[in-house]
Amino acid sequence: MTHDTPAQVYGSAVAKVEPFGVDHIPDSERHGKPSSQFFVWFAAGLNFPIILLGFSAAWFGLSFTSAVTAIVIGAAVGSLLMAVMSRMGVRLGVPQQIQSRGALGFFGNFLPVAYINIFAGIGWASVTVILGGKALAELTHLPFWLCGLVLTAIELVVAIYGYNMINYLQRVLTYVLTPLFVLVTIVAVVRGGGTFGANAHAAGFIGGTGGWITFAGWFLSFLVAWAPFASDYSRYLPDSPQVVTRTAWYTGLGNFVTICWLGILGVLVGGSATSSDTITALHQLAGPLAVPALIAVSLSALAQNFLNVYGGAISVQTLKVPVSRTQAVVAICALAYAISLWGAAGTEAKFKVFLNLTAYFIAPFACVLLLDYHLGGRSDPNRISELYDRRRVLGWGFVAWAGGVLASVPFWQSSFYTGPFSAAHPGAGDLSMFVAAGASVVLYLLTYRLKPLWVRGHRHGDPEPLNDASATSYSRT
Repeated sequence: MTHDTPAQVYGSAVAKVEPFGVDHIPDSERHGKPSSQFFVWFAAGLNFPIILLGFSAAWFGLSFTSAVTAIVIGAAVGSLLMAVMSRMGVRLGVPQQIQSRGALGFFGNFLPVAYINIFAGIGWASVTVILGGKALAELTHLPFWLCGLVLTAIELVVAIYGYNMINYLQRVLTYVLTPLFVLVTIVAVVRGGGTFGANAHAAGFIGGTGGWITFAGWFLSFLVAWAPFASDYSRYLPDSPQVVTRTAWYTGLGNFVTICWLGILGVLVGGSATSSDTITALHQLAGPLAVPALIAVSLSALAQNFLNVYGGAISVQTLKVPVSRTQAVVAICALAYAISLWGAAGTEAKFKVFLNLTAYFIAPFACVLLLDYHLGGRSDPNRISELYDRRRVLGWGFVAWAGGVLASVPFWQSSFYTGPFSAAHPGAGDLSMFVAAGASVVLYLLTYRLKPLWVRGHRHGDPEPLNDASATSYSRT
C-alpha cells in the first residue's frame, strides 16, 4: 500500500524537540490555528522593557497626551509591519531570515542576518535577562547572578524544544501574565499614576516635535526589532487564504494591544516616580502589591526571551555555520548571560542605545523584504528553491539595504554616536530609522528589475536545492 502524503515527523507534539531548522516546512507538517499568533506576540509584548520606554516620557518633557499619541501611532505602524511579515511565513513556510536571501542573495544575506538577527537576538536576550533578573532579585533577595542564571536556563531548555513548546508556553504565559499586569496597572493608577503637562525644563527636552518623533520612534523600533523573526512563528500554519488573512489580524492585534497598554502604563509610572531606576520605581509605586508586580516582570522576561533565543539560533543556521540548532541555543544563552552580568548597571541607557542601533539596521532590511515579496515576485511558492540556491551569491537588495543604512548615519542620534545632521539640529528628533527606510525603498525600486548582481556559473544538470542539508536532522519518506 502506498501513501501520497508523507507521514508527520513533528506535527503538533509539544514535548518533542523540533527537528526542523531553516528548512521549508512541507504541507504534511503544517498545523495550528492563526489565533496562536495572538498569544505568541501578546505574551512577548507583556514585557517590562515597554514600560521602561514609557517611563521616559517625563524625561523628554512630553505631556501625557502627547506621549500617549506617540505610543499609539508608533505601535500602530509597527503592528502593521508585523502583521504583513507574519503572513509571509504562512505563505512561504520558511523563516524570515531565509526569505531575505531572495532579495539580498544567498551570501549577501549573511551580513544583515549576522548583525540584525544574531547580534540583536543576543542583545535583546541580555537586556531582558537583566530586567527580569533584577525583578527576581528584588523579589527573592537572592543575588542577581543567580536569578539571571535561572531565567537563562529556562529559556535555554524551551528554545531547544522549539516551535511547538514556545507556542504552548506563550499561551500559558498570556493567561498568567495578563491578570498580573492588570493588577500592576490598577495599582499604578490608584497609588500615584496620573496625567501631567509638558515640561520644557525636563532633562531630555529637545522640543515638543523632536521629543514626540523620538519617543514614537522608540515604540515603532521595538516592533521593528521583531520584524526579522515574524515568520518564524507562523511558518508551520496551513497555507490557505483564510489562514493568511487571520494570521495577519491576530499578529497585529497581539502586538498593538500590549505595546499601547504597557507603554501608557510606563508613562503613568514615570510621571510619578521618585527613583531613576525603573524596577525600584515600580516596587515603590506598587507598595503592598509589589510581590505580584515583580513576579509579572520576572515571568515576562521568559515570554520575550523564548523568541529572542530561538530566532537567534535559526539565524546562526542561516549563516551555514556548522552547528546544530541546540548548539546555537546554548551559545546564545551563554553569551546573553555573560553580557547581562556586565550590563546590569546602567541598564536604561544601554537599552536605549541598543534599541536605536538595531532599528537603524532593521528598518531598511524590513523594507527590502516587503518590497521583494510584493513587487519582486517572492510571494510565489514555486520560487522557494531559489532561497536555498548558493549560486545566487549577491542581489541588488543588499545594495538597497546597505545604502539605506549608510544614508541614515548623518541622522543617528545616540550617546554611542551622533551624526552631523542630528548634532546641528537636535530639535528635529531622531529621524535615522525613517531615513534608512526611505533610502532603501528608493534604491530597491531603482534596481529590482535589473539582472541579479552576482550569480555564480553552474554546470548543466546541477540540481536546484530545496533545503539546507546541514540544517536537516530527518529524512522524508
